[in-house]
Amino acid sequence: MGSGRKPFTPRTPLWRWLVQTAGATLMVVAYFLLPLDGLGPQRPALSWTFFVLALALIAALLLQQIVHVLLNHPHARPGLVIPLLMCLAILVFATAYQALARHPGEMIGLSTRLDALYFTLVTLATIGYGDITPHGQAARLVAILQILYTFIFLTAAATALSHQLRTVFLHRGTDRRRHKSGT
Repeated sequence: MGSGRKPFTPRTPLWRWLVQTAGATLMVVAYFLLPLDGLGPQRPALSWTFFVLALALIAALLLQQIVHVLLNHPHARPGLVIPLLMCLAILVFATAYQALARHPGEMIGLSTRLDALYFTLVTLATIGYGDITPHGQAARLVAILQILYTFIFLTAAATALSHQLRTVFLHRGTDRRRHKSGT
């Protein structure tokens, strides 16, 4: 009883880490396994609608989490939600690149879902090796949208997340000092 260990509950860091890992793993597995052949040049209206709505929904949810951090909302879980939403945004862009690659001349060097995910992450990290390039106008538009989306939403979300983590660590440090001093 006196071991000082917290019980394993949904509020413990290990529980949150397991949920995040399981959620991200599930999303990546779904990305690789879901039949997404209905997206692409044969259904451009459906593809663009799905792409825009998915990104708008993710942006709205990210903004909600950012507001929760800024207003110090007591029941918010940005440390759990923001990384999962960021992962989902990356997978939406990878799906868009994969769909574009099925149209000849849009994406040069991209032929698999792993290529699409790789290109998305290389673009996100602003590395740009040049082995996969957006040649078509639609592919270049998606690349521009990814860069803007990253600057606006993913950067703001990452900043809010780091602010939240800093606040939590400072709060825990203050609590520990009070506990040690007996006040």
